[in-house]
Amino acid sequence: MALFLYRLGKFSYRRRWLVISLWLAALVAVGGSAAAFHGTLSNNFQIPGTETQQMADKLKKELPSSSGGSASVVFEANDARFSQAGRDAVTAALTKLETLPDVQGTVDPFATQAQLDKAVADLDAGREQSAAGKARLDQAAAELAAGKAQLGAAEQQMAAAGLPAAAIEAQLGKQKAALAEGQAKLDAGTKELEAGEAKLALGARQLEASKGLRFVSEDGKAAIAQVQFRTSINGLTPDVRQQVQDIVKEVSAANVTALPSKEISEDISELFGTAEIIGIAVAALVLVLMLGTLIAAGLPLLMAVVGVAVGVGGTIALSGATEMSSISPMLALMLGLAVGIDYSLFIVNRHRSQLLTGMDAEESVALATGTSGNAVMFAGLTVIIALAALVVPGLPFLAVMGLSAAATVAVAVVVALTLTPAVLSLVGRKLISKRAWAKAEKHNAAPGHDTEDRTRDEYRSSHGWGGMVTNHPWLALLAGVVLLGVVALPASQLRLALPDASSEPVASQAFKAYDVTKRSFGEGMTGPIIVVGDLPEGLSDAEAQAKQFDVADILRETGNVTAAVPLALSEDRRTAVFQVIPNEGPASASTVQVVSELRAEKGQIRDSTGVSIGLTGQTAGNVDVSTKLGDALPPYLAIVVGLSLILLLLVFRSIWVPLLATGGFLLSLAAAFGAVVAVYQWGWLGAVFGVENPGAVLSFLPIILIGVLFGLAMDYQVFITSGMRESFMHGESAKHAVRSGFSHAAAVVTAAAIIMVSVFSGFIFSHLNMVRPLGFAMAFGVLIDAFVVRMTIVPAVMYLLGEKAWWLPRWLDRILPDVDVEGAKLRKPTPAADVEPEEVGAR
Repeated sequence: MALFLYRLGKFSYRRRWLVISLWLAALVAVGGSAAAFHGTLSNNFQIPGTETQQMADKLKKELPSSSGGSASVVFEANDARFSQAGRDAVTAALTKLETLPDVQGTVDPFATQAQLDKAVADLDAGREQSAAGKARLDQAAAELAAGKAQLGAAEQQMAAAGLPAAAIEAQLGKQKAALAEGQAKLDAGTKELEAGEAKLALGARQLEASKGLRFVSEDGKAAIAQVQFRTSINGLTPDVRQQVQDIVKEVSAANVTALPSKEISEDISELFGTAEIIGIAVAALVLVLMLGTLIAAGLPLLMAVVGVAVGVGGTIALSGATEMSSISPMLALMLGLAVGIDYSLFIVNRHRSQLLTGMDAEESVALATGTSGNAVMFAGLTVIIALAALVVPGLPFLAVMGLSAAATVAVAVVVALTLTPAVLSLVGRKLISKRAWAKAEKHNAAPGHDTEDRTRDEYRSSHGWGGMVTNHPWLALLAGVVLLGVVALPASQLRLALPDASSEPVASQAFKAYDVTKRSFGEGMTGPIIVVGDLPEGLSDAEAQAKQFDVADILRETGNVTAAVPLALSEDRRTAVFQVIPNEGPASASTVQVVSELRAEKGQIRDSTGVSIGLTGQTAGNVDVSTKLGDALPPYLAIVVGLSLILLLLVFRSIWVPLLATGGFLLSLAAAFGAVVAVYQWGWLGAVFGVENPGAVLSFLPIILIGVLFGLAMDYQVFITSGMRESFMHGESAKHAVRSGFSHAAAVVTAAAIIMVSVFSGFIFSHLNMVRPLGFAMAFGVLIDAFVVRMTIVPAVMYLLGEKAWWLPRWLDRILPDVDVEGAKLRKPTPAADVEPEEVGAR
């Protein structure tokens, strides 16, 4: 592999304009495709085949008016309570909303609340009328009974007097007819009274079901309206969202503030913000300090931008053909920038060092591509494996996320191995400052400089950080493990959920809407649970309505439920929709428990009412996603670690190095989880990281962090350990190779880690709230993995193991292919060399 990359580097150097032209053509093609075929990004995290999706499909088929997504708009009077002008303005805005093609309908809070209030008065009046009617019927029944008694007595007297039956009938026939007519009227009145009482009973049950549910706050200062869309919330375009916001905000003229919920107000159309730019600026500063010239510093940045433009551009182009969450291009952007800078930096730094020793430029580029480029390729392959394995859990949005990021990393690797050598050939000597050239030329001309170089390297390897670690390996190992263990302690309290508006910044419109809703109507109104019922066949309207209330009664008895209200009934009276309002918000632990308990009550409801139920809606869907992601973590971790262990076994031809790399990763992962819980769930240092409302951790953060951090951790493992193996393969003792290999790699790995942390840290303050904990987790994970695990624990353990670190059973050594990651098959070239290096035997 080293020979192939050597030749590739030399080809790119010599055919620089061909390589650059091909990449320019790729940029134009991808850019044009992204502009022509891009689609709408969403935050749809639904999973096909789940109960939530099945019920949503059922509603779409059998009750289309209730199948679209819904969102709320909270209106708050700027005065003490709504004026009539304010009420009229709200009603007018909602009526105008219904004219939008994407809006199915709206629920006017004032009209709905008036109906609820009127229903109470109507029920009381109906009960009074029923009581009065019953009293009248009782009196009529008593009078009828008395008449019947009198008629019977008269008939008996006539019969006793010997009158014939015909005479008796002739005299009493009219009285009998009158009594029969009275009986008929009494029966009809009784039946009417019973029907009225049944209707009153249903009304009472409906009021009981709606108890605790309000659309206008008790103080008259806030009102909450529902907006039903024809498509899912995630299918709404930014233009439609903006139209809705513009219309509802027209109420400001009536001294009313409109606050659309997060589902309407969130904007996921932009990928880049100010914070991300600052992170890249810090990375650029590190490059300037390390490489000494703006040209040298700008080259890795340019390579990263090209890689990101092609990778993320391709991702955007495919968003029109497949549903894609906003996290997908953001993750690709984060990783593409970070690894793109680092991978190019490793090759540029190697080339720069070789130039300063007097090596020919073409040979230096080829050799840097064959050695550092080899490490870049295998490091990138590890990242790609980890990201591509996100397909395994079977979650569509996660698969798209992983594949788009993996493709961007693959592009970054190819850019580093082809475009970087081509551009280096154009830059030439300008890569290094004149002062550095003068100093290097003076040093190279001095007699005995080779001995001086070796002495200086030996001093650095024994007195730098690597020297300190290897001088006290047990102390370094213990300190590193204890530190990571302490940081990892909060991880045991990790709680996962998809974020709701409660986790948004306090100044955001989404949080303000959530806060007003919580204060005025209860937190549960921010995340209702939708229950779909399958009713028996052949029910009348009254029977179907009674079944709905029977189900609602059981649903309402569930713990932590405020209300359970029948919402809709299909025309065939077979499908009913219920809205369950929990006590707390959709991301709270109690609401997750409510979803679980409602599903556990399916059997009870079916046995007692004959109605089969299922859950759907955003709240239930979020719970499903979080559960599915949690279940997918163990097998995903096993697959990623297993595949990467095999890859590392091939690269380093050692049993202990892959095991050490994986064990260190698990420590870094646990510590990263612990830090995320402490900051984003508990709120520690919340003011520093902009965490104003701590809550549950983003549910797909763990599985993404596992993939990304494992790949990046293996990057640094490859870069540091390949330097140690290279020294070992060139004849140094195992323990000395640890020091010298670490010394040669430490500076560039430190710079690379700082660059990657800087890029990820920019996303901690992203304008997309969902991205922030992901950026923090990656930045912190890379920080501790690079500096505590790879630069402290790994050299300490490698030094303690000595030659055992490179032990490999002979039978395994025979069957494993030699990928030569350290470039041992590249003989040391001479400055005048213009031929390919010969192969020499590897140790």
